Amino acid sequence: MPLYRKDILDYHRNGKVGMRATKPLASVRDLCLAYTPGVAVPVQEIHDRPETLHAYTAKSNLVAVATDGTAVLGLGDMGAAAAIPVMEGKAVLFKAFGDVDGWPVPLARCRQGGRDTGPTDPQRVIDAVAAIAPMYGGINLEDIAAPACFEIEDRLDAMLDIPVFHDDQWGTAVITLAGVKNYAILCQRDLAELDVAINGAGAAGIRIAEMLKAAGVRSVLLCDSRGVVRTSRSDLNSKKREHAVDTSLTTLGEALRGRHVFIGVSVKDALRADEVRAMADYPAIFAMANPDPEIRPETVREIMGSRPYVMATGRSDYPNQINNVLGFPFLFRGALDMRAQRIDMNMKQAAADALAAVAREPVPDSVRALFPEEGELSFGPRYIIPKPFDHRLFVEVPNAVARAAAASGMADSALLQGYRERLEQRNANRERERKRTYNLNVEKGVKQ
Repeated sequence: MPLYRKDILDYHRNGKVGMRATKPLASVRDLCLAYTPGVAVPVQEIHDRPETLHAYTAKSNLVAVATDGTAVLGLGDMGAAAAIPVMEGKAVLFKAFGDVDGWPVPLARCRQGGRDTGPTDPQRVIDAVAAIAPMYGGINLEDIAAPACFEIEDRLDAMLDIPVFHDDQWGTAVITLAGVKNYAILCQRDLAELDVAINGAGAAGIRIAEMLKAAGVRSVLLCDSRGVVRTSRSDLNSKKREHAVDTSLTTLGEALRGRHVFIGVSVKDALRADEVRAMADYPAIFAMANPDPEIRPETVREIMGSRPYVMATGRSDYPNQINNVLGFPFLFRGALDMRAQRIDMNMKQAAADALAAVAREPVPDSVRALFPEEGELSFGPRYIIPKPFDHRLFVEVPNAVARAAAASGMADSALLQGYRERLEQRNANRERERKRTYNLNVEKGVKQ
């Protein structure tokens, strides 16, 4: 479907988020309860018993979507103010898919001439986020440039008692791992057998490498703009050096010879046709640069002909979209419900496992109806990742995350009692409300 500039700007006019009061305010009594004198009672209760903070505030379902605007997807350093539409968009996705209340938190850097300038100051971001943390049940970091983003997430994760999650790092990694797991099933190879090359050694590429290795992939070659990240190079930052290998391979093309999986989080047209031809039989190409992938699916189809392969991109107009919206709303849903202090690797792995499992199940008719151009949606090379609108994700992913949190000591296992049933009931209520809204819009003639 075509997207025109005017339509896009009209959609964003006056912003995409606003406050929704959860309690009535229609009488003098309501006013007294909401503010003075009644509000003094919960204030005193929280002061005397800090553990009641979640009970008497919105904290338990509220996530800060924080950025300094240094690495806006596909655009680069745009500054905190210009990044607000992205943060609002993230908040909308949090609510629509995970029923989580997200709120944009743009963080200005030093200012010259009214514009944010210069690279990220990690300490400045850490101090700002730590200062606002009491209001929030979790922190979603967004669009912060590498390598500062690694230090910021790691230090905040260690100092705060709520989950801190940089989606540009871990969101892409979780969804990618789910896709790789299902690719391994299709090509009948164990994860430990896979040879993987990752092009792009920024926030996403580094974390994808970490997640693949944690899942059991033994052979991962990381490449950046200067070629293979190898131990003989002297220009590597500390994060790249963690993944450097002792090899004579120097270029992406050399790294791809005989490789099973290409994962691109880099730039358009970074992958050539001859490099695809040099890969192993039944390869997987995850070309996730946005908006233009490292190689076009049409080009790969022409190269491969009738030979089996898996193709994934970051775009919604091709099959197998590696879309972060499959991850962060549901990861935070499970983490918030369990009051987990962090989202650890076990919880991320559990989310990937749950996503992969949903893709192997029959697809509901309601989801098929949203993607008529993709034909038969069933597990296979053109369908290794579930669609974001699959309502089963609201149950399966948070439930898996919650169980992993309890198993790893990140949360109280007593909170698991009846948790899946509560998710199912909440999901059913959401589906009924969604259908009611849809039918009302149809009656009003609102374009769907």
